[in-house]
Amino acid sequence: MSGAPPFKKVLVANRGEIALRVMRGCRELGIEPVAVYSEADAQAPHVRAASEAHCIGPAASAESYLRGDVILDVALRSGCEAIHPGYGFLSENAGFVRQVVDAGLAFVGPPPEAMEVMGDKVSARRAMMAAGVPVVPGTADPLESDDEAVRVAAEIGYPVMLKASAGGGGKGMRKVDDPSGIVSALRGARSEARNAFGDDRVYVEKFVVNPRHVEVQIFSDAQGNHLHLFERDCSIQRRHQKLVEETPCPVLSPETRAAMTAVATQAAAAIDYRGAGTVEFLYGADGSFYFLEMNTRLQVEHPITEMVVGVDLVQAQLLTAAGLPLPWGQDDLQQRGHAIEVRLCAEDPDDGFRPAPGRIESLRLPTGPWVRVDGAFYPGYDVPIHYDPMMAKLIVWGRTRDDAIGRMRRALGELVITGVRTNASFYRAVMDHPAFQSGRYDTGYVAAYLDDLMADHHDDDALVALLAAAVDAHRAQEERARRVAPSGGGGGSRWASAGRLAQVGR
Repeated sequence: MSGAPPFKKVLVANRGEIALRVMRGCRELGIEPVAVYSEADAQAPHVRAASEAHCIGPAASAESYLRGDVILDVALRSGCEAIHPGYGFLSENAGFVRQVVDAGLAFVGPPPEAMEVMGDKVSARRAMMAAGVPVVPGTADPLESDDEAVRVAAEIGYPVMLKASAGGGGKGMRKVDDPSGIVSALRGARSEARNAFGDDRVYVEKFVVNPRHVEVQIFSDAQGNHLHLFERDCSIQRRHQKLVEETPCPVLSPETRAAMTAVATQAAAAIDYRGAGTVEFLYGADGSFYFLEMNTRLQVEHPITEMVVGVDLVQAQLLTAAGLPLPWGQDDLQQRGHAIEVRLCAEDPDDGFRPAPGRIESLRLPTGPWVRVDGAFYPGYDVPIHYDPMMAKLIVWGRTRDDAIGRMRRALGELVITGVRTNASFYRAVMDHPAFQSGRYDTGYVAAYLDDLMADHHDDDALVALLAAAVDAHRAQEERARRVAPSGGGGGSRWASAGRLAQVGR
């Protein structure tokens, strides 16, 4: 980038692959990134990548990455001018944002007022109704009693969905198919919401049958420009957690895309938004769409938008946080080709996808044209048990959707990770599955086809084991070769040495 950087030093208040991603964006703008880390992350890649790094506490998130006071103190002591939160942890904590701003630093994200409106699902529904954004039929306020739940559910019609007002990640959610289950489901949702968020408020909305989960990437600056960067389809989910994302949505018509993106920017303008955000919709089989929620941060799946639109969202975040206008206008943004992302996690598909931390023994990452790996791991790295099990994101681009699927299959075929169980073979099964290849899937895809996918996953595990064995054998051969290779500047030609090395591998 030409000209002065928007900041000299930025503290990255996160860990793992997103911390590395933000640091790379900083470096390219001439900004020095500062890392924070827990005691469990002392050898983590993001610590090594930073200009300086500071330990902020024990492994537990509540004693380290969620300690906004400690993180802010580090930022001030190290001379940072801004804090980038990444996603998760403090990224949507309005109280932390206010502390950052009150201390005279810039927060790389939206204002706290926008976070507060969108962080509560009930207030978000109210704001969107007032702005004329279509929302799923249901209550605008939390349910006050069992009787109210029974009455409202009967009015909007079953099935219905109970949702925690302060919820996220599938916590405090219950699908109810008929009146007999509404009261017990409400009590269960309230209990789970209270335990997860300290807030037991629950509202009810119509359950959209066989929907797709489609979200629109929006971006706003301090000059009042509210733009969109098109949509992403995040319908391949398990327990409301996204697994596979792609863009463009394979079934969205140009007319619906135009309407949905217009509504998304309308939503951003209604709350005076600033920075990167995502407006999420349920897209019905009949072509209708409804506002679901807004994520007031950078999303895990932002790379597929970058691949298709050709922009750097992290750099745009840094520029707008410094008060600068967006580096592009709406007419500059176009969709080109197709991109797919899968989330590579240390988890065991054969054990209910439970986290499977451990030490990575060998690693081979896919390369080649239009393949991107956003990761934070290496051979010998201990995947900690204390945090989300996601180790990396594998992203590919293709000229067409079929090209992108083929490239993802090839990239997953090249990937070898040993020492920890991963979900890579599960994704290979998804890429080979006819329902995914057709593009005609919805949020119930994994539940509907899990048996098929697991059967294919088991078949693929045998191939992965063979590849891992080949990698280990190759490394052993290299080690033997190093032991017999001549050292220093001694005698003997390179051709003679090469001949001896060839004999070692026999």
